[in-house]
Amino acid sequence: MAKKIMIQGTMSSAGKSLIVAGLCRIFKQDGYKVAPFKSQNMALNSFITEDGLEMGRAQVMQAEAAGILPEVEMNPILLKPTSDKGSQIIINGKVMTDMDAKEYFKYKTNLIPVIKDAFAKLEEKYDIIVIEGAGSPAEINLKQNDIVNMGVAKMFDSNVLLVGDIDRGGVFAQLLGTLMLLEEDENERIKGLIINKFRGDKTILDPGIDMLVEKGGKPVCGTVPYMNVRLDDEDSLTERFRKEDNSPDVIDIAVIRLPKISNFTDFDVFDSVKGCKIRYIDTAAELKNPDMIIIPGSKNTVEDLLWLRESGLEAAIKYASVRIPVFGICGGLQMLGETVSDETGVDSGGKVLGSVRGMGLLPIDTVMKDEKTRKQVRGNIPELTGIFEGLSGKKYTGYEIHMGESIIRRGDERSINENCSNVNTGDCNQAGDNAAKYDFPVIVQSGNIYGTYVHGIFDDSDIASSLVRIIAEERGIKDIEESNITYKEYKEMQYDILADKLRESLDMEYIYSVLK
Repeated sequence: MAKKIMIQGTMSSAGKSLIVAGLCRIFKQDGYKVAPFKSQNMALNSFITEDGLEMGRAQVMQAEAAGILPEVEMNPILLKPTSDKGSQIIINGKVMTDMDAKEYFKYKTNLIPVIKDAFAKLEEKYDIIVIEGAGSPAEINLKQNDIVNMGVAKMFDSNVLLVGDIDRGGVFAQLLGTLMLLEEDENERIKGLIINKFRGDKTILDPGIDMLVEKGGKPVCGTVPYMNVRLDDEDSLTERFRKEDNSPDVIDIAVIRLPKISNFTDFDVFDSVKGCKIRYIDTAAELKNPDMIIIPGSKNTVEDLLWLRESGLEAAIKYASVRIPVFGICGGLQMLGETVSDETGVDSGGKVLGSVRGMGLLPIDTVMKDEKTRKQVRGNIPELTGIFEGLSGKKYTGYEIHMGESIIRRGDERSINENCSNVNTGDCNQAGDNAAKYDFPVIVQSGNIYGTYVHGIFDDSDIASSLVRIIAEERGIKDIEESNITYKEYKEMQYDILADKLRESLDMEYIYSVLK
């Protein structure tokens, strides 16, 4: 039977996901077969496995750190918010239904067998399982019938390490307050405290650590420094959105921060490209003068399209598109078209918005469907024209995950790339199970407006660096430094840096001793 340890936090975004990833990497380096596990994840960043199943990106990142392929058993329950009060419920990688929060709260214990079955399958294959909690175990309103924090620790008889975030202040109150609110048997499962995201001289913390040990009765098994490792973020609490980037990088790419933005990890690859910066913006004033605009995926395409219109960003993007390229991914592709129709409310959590005018930059029409497209794809980028002509033929891999089916308007006077030939290799992909009469291109293009359903299309080969270099040459910039590593190699370096920092900061001998 696999040994396990659970990482819980005092709040959301305390750094649980990175601690789990770092421990997975350390255990892998030490020769163990290790896997991550999170019973229930709430996030709009998701991934499609090789067998076409949907899971949270955080567990995909942790699986990469562990050196293994992601499996849906690592995240058997995924909640994708559709509104402030409701979510799409995905069980074992497939959409079950939509529920509001109150309804799901009553229903969730029915999913305990799903959680147990997923964990049992991992136990058969791995030596160590690193379990991640969600939010805080001391959220009193959610503790009843818990299936993600102490409920899971009890379910699998796991010891727990509790992580607090000192960067946001009040870390001593966070940790002690959490311990005080736990039941006695829950408190006993906490075997150590971790102070995360510390900046400065660690010796300054000594009096506080002594107090934690005295009042909490738990050892502090590490103070982890604030790290600038570049790895996938779990959800919209990411610090990427708040980051002020005043670096002298020359190529400026603006990503529209939609209210229901999803899969913004599509753009993490640009972190590895020298001479480039990514900005997330949500007002027309912030757009300024970028070299490229990206409209990302969205969980609520129609509502986010209307938000673009009402905020003035649609007009600003259309004005900028005359001189710079615009790239839409998934929901962004749909918004760039002529119309988006949702006659059943599948896109907006039951709210029927009908047919809405798109941005009119690509001659396509999209109709929302009840059945979700979920598949991995790979192939070669078809022949393109316009500024990104140089991307033609490059290999890509990625995945599609969307509710809508898009159709090209035949006979439209605007030029559009239709050079598709091979569905089986992923060079083209039909946009839904009810396929159109012709193949939908992997990249739809009209002039310097581009769109794709493929998440991760920038990740493979040298697509991201080539894109940046093309823009630089268009601007007459010749001194963009070539990268000598792939994005995969870059991520491997980041996992190793994370592991090295955790080895320096944590009492790993003690952590090994509390594996159960």
